Amino acid sequence: MQAKKHLGQNFLTSVPARISIVEAGNVTPKDTVLEIGPGKGFLTEELLKTKAHIIALEKDRDLIPILEKQFSSHKNFSLLEGDALTFEPHGGGYKLIANIPYYITGAIFERYLSHIHQPTTMVVLIQKEVAERIVANNKKESILSLSVKAYGEPKLVKKVSRGSFNPAPNVDSAILAIYNISRKKFENQYHEAMFFRVVKTGFAHKRKMLLSNLKDSFPKNNLPHIFEELGISTKARAEDIPISLWLLLAKELL
Repeated sequence: MQAKKHLGQNFLTSVPARISIVEAGNVTPKDTVLEIGPGKGFLTEELLKTKAHIIALEKDRDLIPILEKQFSSHKNFSLLEGDALTFEPHGGGYKLIANIPYYITGAIFERYLSHIHQPTTMVVLIQKEVAERIVANNKKESILSLSVKAYGEPKLVKKVSRGSFNPAPNVDSAILAIYNISRKKFENQYHEAMFFRVVKTGFAHKRKMLLSNLKDSFPKNNLPHIFEELGISTKARAEDIPISLWLLLAKELL
């Protein structure tokens, strides 16, 4: 079974990497795990050892018979054919654990973190540079890092070399865990919506200062006064503002 380039398939082959992914998820027999794109079942095999209920969602119909043959004897295994970007979880409280195709990483985060039925934990194998941008070790935030931090606590677990896949991608990967996923940082749905509006507006022109980016979209607000109250420099750029201040700024602009 050859990997399909148009589906972004790079099958994981590293046993240490798959063990680290499952361990990062703190998976117990009481858990329900949604695995996106199980491929040939390499990670699935490790997940099943936890005795948790594994729901494997595979888009490639050519892989379905392979997965059925390999795991049909497991009572705690369910296989669904479908697209992760349109799949509807029927309840929250599950854990999402997956080796995600690079090209849908952002879309996966947006769909599942903001879904009415959120996972409690996500552990995903993604491009290393993207994982580093999300945890923002350089103290520079982005729309992606703030969007993830608005719902959970991201942690870069481990870097995974490109040689851990077949076929090998052109870049290295990393295991990213997002813990304690919830909407508790938002007071209500309006605060949530305003947060994303403010963040996207704030990053509209990266070379501009945050105040300049916001003033046209929020002309009725006394932005310099709000900035002063919150302790934000009027010369600050969007990438320099931590999640806590973005949340307070969104609240002030409601």
